[in-house]
Amino acid sequence: MLYIIVDGFFGDTGKGKVAAYLALADKPALCVRTGAPNAGHTVTLDGQQHVLRSLPTCFVNPGTKLAVAPGALIKIDVFLSEVERYGRGRSYLDFQTGVIEERHVEAERRDEYLMKVVGSTGQGVGAAMVDRVLRRLRLARDFEELKPYLADVPAMIHEHRPSGVVIEGTQGTFLSLYHGTYPYVTSRDVTASGMLSEAGVGPKAVDEVVLVFKAYVTRVGGGPLPGELPPEEAEKRGWVERGAVTGRPRRVAPFNMELARRAVLLNTPTQIAITKIDALFREAAGKTRWADLPPEARRWVEEVEEQLKVPVTLIGTGPEPRHMVDLRKEKGR
Repeated sequence: MLYIIVDGFFGDTGKGKVAAYLALADKPALCVRTGAPNAGHTVTLDGQQHVLRSLPTCFVNPGTKLAVAPGALIKIDVFLSEVERYGRGRSYLDFQTGVIEERHVEAERRDEYLMKVVGSTGQGVGAAMVDRVLRRLRLARDFEELKPYLADVPAMIHEHRPSGVVIEGTQGTFLSLYHGTYPYVTSRDVTASGMLSEAGVGPKAVDEVVLVFKAYVTRVGGGPLPGELPPEEAEKRGWVERGAVTGRPRRVAPFNMELARRAVLLNTPTQIAITKIDALFREAAGKTRWADLPPEARRWVEEVEEQLKVPVTLIGTGPEPRHMVDLRKEKGR
């Protein structure tokens, strides 16, 4: 079984929590991270928050191997630090994974257009992607300190598929270089098909595409955000958040059905996950059974499902991975 997890909005929807839940519930043999260290995926375990920028959040299951895709980018210090803390003895890096060097960070931070207009995180990702396109980026295979971790990750995916594989996406659909709110986008395609290309997987190998929405919409940096609320209203609703990597406050808007429909069109999901339902319906906090959700929360989820024509199978009710209503069996997934 091969799952891919993709963000339906502008990032920050809780992909990391969903991946962590699947790691604990399904015990996949392998989890693969796409993207770059400009995106932090957050998992809360026993009240402690963990932000990972290179390794997948499936680290919560000690039996799952952790790998970084060939189309991804890493910073060596960030990768090695996360291996030491979260993935010692079970972390892999594809031979062709790109490496961000200090010169990339410096080049990006000197670019006023990127930093002040687009709202880049300044992590060197865009500059490294330029070097990759121009065929002068150094890859993981070129660094002595990375040799113990090198592997053929696409081959690993196909080898472990019978035992379960999760591919964890990054950023969000509307930050896609091709399908997002250009130029206020990231430097890669972060839709489901872009993730598969990065990982080295053809579409016929995929069993489930899980599109993740949050119960409201957030965005960091510049670019349009339909229905954006003033900061005081976001605070009143309890929706104030900050970026996991930059610490910048996230702009906030209510759930947007039009964007959600577009995300469905672009990603062709087989399932939908909705996180932070407890931010809309406080009585839902910590619940793990559909019957225990308040009636108004159930009605809201049913309306989303009816509008999007895709089954809502996972409903996040709190920060911990175990705070999840799992309806996959009931809905035939």
